[in-house]
Amino acid sequence: MTPPRRKRRRSQHQSPPPAPAAKPAGGAEKPGNPERLYTIAGSTDGKRAELDLVTLIVARSAPPLSASPEVAAVLRLCTAPLSMAELSAYLQLPFSAMTVLITELIQAELVQARAPIVRQAAFDRSLLEAVMHGLQRL
Repeated sequence: MTPPRRKRRRSQHQSPPPAPAAKPAGGAEKPGNPERLYTIAGSTDGKRAELDLVTLIVARSAPPLSASPEVAAVLRLCTAPLSMAELSAYLQLPFSAMTVLITELIQAELVQARAPIVRQAAFDRSLLEAVMHGLQRL
C-alpha cells in the first residue's frame, strides 16, 4: 500500500521572493568579512606567545590614538582581567588570530598576560576551629 500524496498548502499571503543581489562587474562575489585575518593580526615573523584559553589578559595602558580598532577594543575590554576565550568571543575573532594580536600587544608592553588564579583547597576545619577558639580566649 502506498502512502497518499499530499500537496503542501501555500499560504494566502506570500511575500515576494527576495531580489537577487547585484554581482560586481568582475563576477566575483563579495565575501561576508572583507578583512582577512592576517591584516588584523599584522604579524610578519609568525612568533606567538604561549597563550591558553584561560590565560588572563590585563591592559597596562589606554589605547593609543594610532591603534587599530581591534587593538583599541582589546585594551578597552581588558581594564579588568579577561581570558583569551572571552576576548575571542567578544571580538568575534578566532583564537589563532587572537594569539597573534595579543602577542604583538605583549611585545609592545600594552598588555600583560598571566596565569589564571587557581582557587586553593578549603582550609582544614580543625585548623579553623583552633584559630577561632584561640581568638575567643583572648
